[in-house]
Amino acid sequence: MNRWTRRKSADLADVAAGQRLKATLSWPHLIALGVGAIVGTGIYTLIGVGANLAGPAVILSFLVAGVVCACAALAYAELATAMPVSGGAYTYSYAVLGEGIAWIVGWSLILEYSLVVSAVAVGWSGYAVGFLKGFGVDLPLALIAGPHAGGLVNLPAILIIGLVAGLLALGTRESATVNAVLVVIKIAALLLFIAVALPHFDMAHFEPFMPYGFAKHDDGGTERGVMAAAAIIFFAFYGFDAIATAAEETKNPARDLSIGIVGSMVACTILYVVVAGVAVGAITFTTYATSPEPLALILRELGQGRMAGIVAGAAVLALPTVLLAFLYGQSRIFFVMARDGLLPSSLAAVSTTRGTPIRVTLVTAVLLSALAGIVRLDEIAALANAGTLAAFTAVAACMLVRRKRGEVGSTFRTPAAWIVGPVAILGCLYLFWSLPTRTQLWFLIWNAAGLVIYLLSARRAPAG
Repeated sequence: MNRWTRRKSADLADVAAGQRLKATLSWPHLIALGVGAIVGTGIYTLIGVGANLAGPAVILSFLVAGVVCACAALAYAELATAMPVSGGAYTYSYAVLGEGIAWIVGWSLILEYSLVVSAVAVGWSGYAVGFLKGFGVDLPLALIAGPHAGGLVNLPAILIIGLVAGLLALGTRESATVNAVLVVIKIAALLLFIAVALPHFDMAHFEPFMPYGFAKHDDGGTERGVMAAAAIIFFAFYGFDAIATAAEETKNPARDLSIGIVGSMVACTILYVVVAGVAVGAITFTTYATSPEPLALILRELGQGRMAGIVAGAAVLALPTVLLAFLYGQSRIFFVMARDGLLPSSLAAVSTTRGTPIRVTLVTAVLLSALAGIVRLDEIAALANAGTLAAFTAVAACMLVRRKRGEVGSTFRTPAAWIVGPVAILGCLYLFWSLPTRTQLWFLIWNAAGLVIYLLSARRAPAG
């Protein structure tokens, strides 16, 4: 069989006993994992970046990105319940479209998860530094920013990745329990922001509503517009795909995966639109458009310094839930690709006591810490989105191909699949086109390098 089109079984029974992950999660853990991944840097920090690109119409940007992600989430839910094996979009692509496409998707997922972890670590660092400054602790610039911002290394970003990796190494269930507690803190902080800022809501702050237009266009060297913002804000919505990578570690995947994926996506979309609307209505968007901690800044501008400190403190405590979810997902992608023979097999080792891939988790943490220490948040988010859009497109395509083959025996079936699937695919392609041109170029270079690696060094995996 041609290597490029070779398909692999997605049946857990075909996985060697020594390479299986331990099933310890139920649907509450999965919803917490999804909410923990989705609600994070996007709403706590990227709302400012989005407002800078779209103005008050950033609310529309959130809505567009949310609709595309909702369609992708439905496709994920169908495939996850049908193929409850770790690996997410990579595994689905391998089983439905063949090894070549699976490699591209897996390589794109490596880009996505790596950059998301790094971006969130940088975002967390901004809130942590601001929080400490409120207590009179002023850290030196050399240790809180990369070379692009006049520093040497972002040490807080490196330290938080190491801390989360250590937690993951202890065990999946233990990590999920800590994650659930932190998610409650994070949601409470956003509800507090809404309660404090809403009385200051003024419709005058929505005028003009769409100062930079709808489609992406160049505006003085910066690509602006509702879609330009949506392509970046898209970063704020994904995270439910990390749930799909937990399929193998779920006790009842046929039921729990669809609840976790769809439930977390719906809850977070509603919360995002409300928070974005309140933020825009509270003060003029230009005030917080370039801030690394826009929600806390809005509260300070409203004379609510104490509440700002609480929100910033909650972000410091709770943003690591995003790190946990995506570092978890990244390690599982590395693990499954190694188990399939497309990466070094030594990365597929599973701890006999914890039932987790400790080795690949620690290797991943070291690589991502180095990245987070030196890069910029906006550039990371944009490039991470490119990898995610490729994966979401592949998942929607896999769902449609399975439907055409008559393979729809899963517990969860996407409603109106032949509408939802094309909307997800076309929406992802339009969002990709709306990304900065430089980001598109770097993504193509990344995948070209990946194809060279695949053709030259990926050894032949056992036929499924």
